[in-house]
Amino acid sequence: MADMDVFTGRLDPDMCVVTAAAGGDRAGCLVGFASQCSLRPVRFAVWLSELNHTFRVARTARVLAVHLLARDQLPLAEIFGGTTGDDGVDKFRTVRWRHGYGGAVVLEDAEAWFVGRVLSYTGGGDHIGFVLDPVEWGGRAEPGGPLLRLGDTRGITPGHPVD
Repeated sequence: MADMDVFTGRLDPDMCVVTAAAGGDRAGCLVGFASQCSLRPVRFAVWLSELNHTFRVARTARVLAVHLLARDQLPLAEIFGGTTGDDGVDKFRTVRWRHGYGGAVVLEDAEAWFVGRVLSYTGGGDHIGFVLDPVEWGGRAEPGGPLLRLGDTRGITPGHPVD
């Protein structure tokens, strides 16, 4: 489907880190497929690759946390985008985090974040959409700069297979 690249290659969405905790395991990954999907009530959808360790933890989690990063937080994005929990990597060992609503894993240094209760799932090819009901949120009082976008992360080699 290389012809679709004429459209998708021009997109430069905000990136976010999605974290999940369930069954004594925690996981997180860098996500480029995410968007608000309803105004009233507010709903947000994040799409996770079925190949991803975070997906396997998230599918049994009651809540997920979604974090926006600033461009100068690329090293944090590299932790969650360039390594995988499948290799026994503890991505949370070197980052500041705390438990949020429902046991969610909240990254303390994120520009902005929210915890959402998982309402439903939807298929979409090789990713599964998690529709979230925001129940807790926060962020820096003063924005730290432009948000991290896909174009800023192109140098990160994915921690899990993309095919």
